[in-house]
Amino acid sequence: MFGFQEFVILILVLAVVLVAMGVKSVPQGMEYTVERFGRYTRTLRPGLNLITPIIDRIGARLNMMERVMDVPSQEVITRDNAMVTVDGVVFFQVLDAAKAAYEVNQLELAILNLTMTNIRTVMGSMDLDELLSQRDKINAELLHVVDDATTPWGVKVTRIEIKDITPPRDLVDAMARQMKAEREKRANILEAEGFRQAEILKAEGEKQAAILEAEGNRQAAFLDAEARERQAQAEAKATEMVSLAIAKGDLNAINYFVATKYIESLKSIATSDNQKLVFMPLEASSVIGALGGIGELAKEAMGRQKGAGA
Repeated sequence: MFGFQEFVILILVLAVVLVAMGVKSVPQGMEYTVERFGRYTRTLRPGLNLITPIIDRIGARLNMMERVMDVPSQEVITRDNAMVTVDGVVFFQVLDAAKAAYEVNQLELAILNLTMTNIRTVMGSMDLDELLSQRDKINAELLHVVDDATTPWGVKVTRIEIKDITPPRDLVDAMARQMKAEREKRANILEAEGFRQAEILKAEGEKQAAILEAEGNRQAAFLDAEARERQAQAEAKATEMVSLAIAKGDLNAINYFVATKYIESLKSIATSDNQKLVFMPLEASSVIGALGGIGELAKEAMGRQKGAGA
């Protein structure tokens, strides 16, 4: 009787062990491969799964989330024989658990070596200036090459980024001197261009000023000539009137002519540059009489114009 109870207990324990071996819980973000007698049969998804105990077993436990892996520093020789130190980072994700488990051994090491090799290949085909200025192009080319190479492994490489590109110290100093020389060159060119533009603007201003001055002088000369012409016409008209009056025997006209010439002579003497003091007789009564004659002559002329108008 006691032996039967032990047998039942043994059967129950064995059943519990078999159930525990057949029930598998897969966490989120993971996938398990199932092997039957060492051969892959299927993949367990996240959640509760059942397998056949003893016959089936879990083969590989794979992380299906996107992962990041650092690419260690390495030295790369560029096309123009400059040696630089480069490091980077790779983002990848397993899409097919079976391929990632059985198509390649040591998946992360394989991706790392593949990335480092292609970094040397891609960057070694470029000049140093291209290397420093076209990092996006390098990242895109690396991503294309590595992603195509890892597709048979069930892996998707989502991004490859070059973190640091470090040239040798002497090369950095040479580049700094070159950059300084280029900046000084551009500054000198801009300064010379500024001086040239200033001289051009100054010349243009002087040209416009000369044009305006010449235009002003021309206009002034024209107005002066017009004024002299009108003065000459007035003098001719006055001379004609005086001549007619003299011909008629008008004494006032004679006085006007004499007084005019007398006053002009006095004006010439007064405005002369000669600093000598000149004493000459001046008959004030004659001048006043002549001026009175001028007034009478003007009244007669106005009277004739009014008579003609009536």
